[in-house]
Amino acid sequence: MAAVVYFSSASNNTARFVEHCAFEGAGIHTARIPLRAADEALHIDEPFVLICPTYGGGEATKAVPVQVKRFLNDPANRQWIRGVIAAGNTNFGTAYAAAGPIIARKCHVPLMYRFELMGTSADVRAVRKGLIEFFRTQPQDQP
Repeated sequence: MAAVVYFSSASNNTARFVEHCAFEGAGIHTARIPLRAADEALHIDEPFVLICPTYGGGEATKAVPVQVKRFLNDPANRQWIRGVIAAGNTNFGTAYAAAGPIIARKCHVPLMYRFELMGTSADVRAVRKGLIEFFRTQPQDQP
């Protein structure tokens, strides 16, 4: 199988984007990284693409949410990441969607797409179509 793992803050912008992509209808599981440290940690045991918002208000060193860092610092989770998609705000200038390249570089996976805030309908179509095709061509049983 395949999954989309995502983090969404209390604004739920990323959660709405994932919902609009309707991945479940394409056979792609979705799982949300918990917002609060007190919540049960998420553990993944299948190939996934991470969708992550960018934090830090333009300061690249704070771009990756701490919850995402915690999730990826678990080697059992990190072994299954196959790509990253980043959300951002163009008001951040050169730090727009900066979490994506940071995660891609550290996890040695491709930065697959970037979109602003909740994304547009064109972003939803592109990401859904792209991930369906991506997972169709990926081996599913190897970390």
